Amino acid sequence: MQRSKIVLVCACLGLALQAAHPQALTSKTAGEDSALTGHAKGTFDVTTTALAPDEVTGGPAIGRYALDKQFHGDLEAASKGQMLAAGDPAKGAAGYVAMEHVTGTLNGKRGEFAFQHNGTMDHSGLHVTVTVVPGSGTGELAGITGSMTITIAAGKHSYDFEYALPAAAQ
Repeated sequence: MQRSKIVLVCACLGLALQAAHPQALTSKTAGEDSALTGHAKGTFDVTTTALAPDEVTGGPAIGRYALDKQFHGDLEAASKGQMLAAGDPAKGAAGYVAMEHVTGTLNGKRGEFAFQHNGTMDHSGLHVTVTVVPGSGTGELAGITGSMTITIAAGKHSYDFEYALPAAAQ
């Protein structure tokens, strides 16, 4: 019962914007470390699978979940990850952290990178940050930085991803 509540809050804590409009990479002005900035939008499907509690690091008070995502739109990719969650979503108070490894194509550039999630829910609402893990980019996505807004609306998951790549990634 508690695990289903945690899964529900995790879905509520994380997911964004329905539109999917590809945008070209643009250069920052001189003196801003010659990075190319980009914007990606689209949808994704996510499956969470409950994992056994880890008695050494919190037992049943901390829910553990495997993540499996398929991104569509400007980011055509798959990701795998792990999420930890705690709190009492039925009372409107909970939180989660997650790491996911993304493999695919971002606006035509192929590679891999990782996302780090941090989310809480309390009387003031939902507060979620999803950022690219520094140093995690490979291939044409080496050096990627950025953050993603994710939400759920009308049962659909979507994303809005603002990112930057080193100019050498052109």
